[in-house]
Amino acid sequence: MSRHFPTIDFRANARRVAPAVPAAVQRATMRFLANRAAVVQEMGQARWEDLRRAAHDLRLHTVEHLDYYLARAEAQILAAGGAVHWARDAAEARRIVLSIAQQHGARCVVKAKSMATEEIGLNHALEAAGIEVLETDLGEYLVQLAGQGPSHIIVPAVHMTKEGIASLFRQRLGVDAPAEPQALAGIARSRLREAFLSAEVGITGANFLVAETGTLVIVTNEGNGRMCTTLPPVHVAVVGIEKVVPDWESLTVLLKVLARSATGQKLSCYTSFITGPRRDPAEHGPRQLHVVVLDNGRTRILRDARARETLLCVRCGSCLNVCPVYNHVGGHAYGWVYSGPIGAILTPQLLGTAVAGSLPFASTLCGACSEICPVKIPIHEILLHLRRRAMEGDEMDPPVASGLIRAGAKVSAWFLRSPWLYAAAAHLAGMMQRPLWRDGWLHWLPPPLGRWTLVRPFPTFQGDFRSWWRRRRGGRIAARPPRNGTGRDD
Repeated sequence: MSRHFPTIDFRANARRVAPAVPAAVQRATMRFLANRAAVVQEMGQARWEDLRRAAHDLRLHTVEHLDYYLARAEAQILAAGGAVHWARDAAEARRIVLSIAQQHGARCVVKAKSMATEEIGLNHALEAAGIEVLETDLGEYLVQLAGQGPSHIIVPAVHMTKEGIASLFRQRLGVDAPAEPQALAGIARSRLREAFLSAEVGITGANFLVAETGTLVIVTNEGNGRMCTTLPPVHVAVVGIEKVVPDWESLTVLLKVLARSATGQKLSCYTSFITGPRRDPAEHGPRQLHVVVLDNGRTRILRDARARETLLCVRCGSCLNVCPVYNHVGGHAYGWVYSGPIGAILTPQLLGTAVAGSLPFASTLCGACSEICPVKIPIHEILLHLRRRAMEGDEMDPPVASGLIRAGAKVSAWFLRSPWLYAAAAHLAGMMQRPLWRDGWLHWLPPPLGRWTLVRPFPTFQGDFRSWWRRRRGGRIAARPPRNGTGRDD
């Protein structure tokens, strides 16, 4: 898959971030974190942790038995009158949706917010075929007008300010748009309402797919998802294979952790349950329901036991909110649909490390993402695993490590295997750092190590490991403090 995408250069993307973006992002993420903390406190930390463990176990059980639950979901969707289409990759998914739209003579489709359709590049495929595509989630509508992609899983336009949105409306819609949130939402609403009534096809993703009944679960806060699934005569849902859940009891657990983690709500404003198309002309809902079940690299993730828990993600966005890297660069620096810590582990596995091998390194490894994840994905551990895969190569791509890095690793191994070489190198390193040493720290290092000391000092090299080990073997475990920055045992 990697050959179809340009290489993602996270560092270069981060340098191009507009100065106003970090402030806008941080205002939003701080608000989400405060809301989440309030509802968790109300529930009680002990009960919340019990809920997280239950959600983790439910998701892991389902992911490890996808074959059973997907087959059951398919049977129930068919029994309810819907159609099921299996898509191995993005290209096949695009062909399926485009074929359905063309069969029904669609000139316009309306879309609810869907990361899966962003992932497969569906909008571009439909537009290339002459079909108008209108995003109806306010955030998605804004980034569509701006010709951008989403910068947050939950809030696609989190990087935008109200002044920037007003300017965008004036330029693209030709209206007098004040920089006032309610007025801007009213302008967008008036533009979208006519499209809901005239579109031939509504396209959504799904937060969950209940295997027990074949029910699609769509969670929104604006009501646009309900409009997309009830007004057009045809509803197409693009659903990743990992979105299946066993039953309604499992769903109740996951809905509790999703809403609280995503927006700090006990329950989202609109939670729609869709089981098949309408059965009676007097009912609301589409005449046809098509569910496109998307793989697109997910079974490959499933085969990697150390990275498999990536598929547990419920797309709440809480790991983005707490991530210090994301909060300083925003979502577009990650170069694709998924951003933040979840993007740093998901994108390399979907696109390959040759394309996205820089993303696992776009992290401080502070572990905050793992601590806040409502389904307890060990994100920092998967980041380390993917760093190794990026350096050594995986089944999709050759290694990205340069010859210089590999040569350095071999030389280091040679020195570490030889006691006298190690001792000589330790002494030499201690001597070389003396001109740079001050108060036990190195405040400047030459390139490429200088990238570290641009923002923080580096600890001095202490070459007394062997003597420390001898003391430990002799029963004296305490290490001595730094002496004079030479690396010698005086």
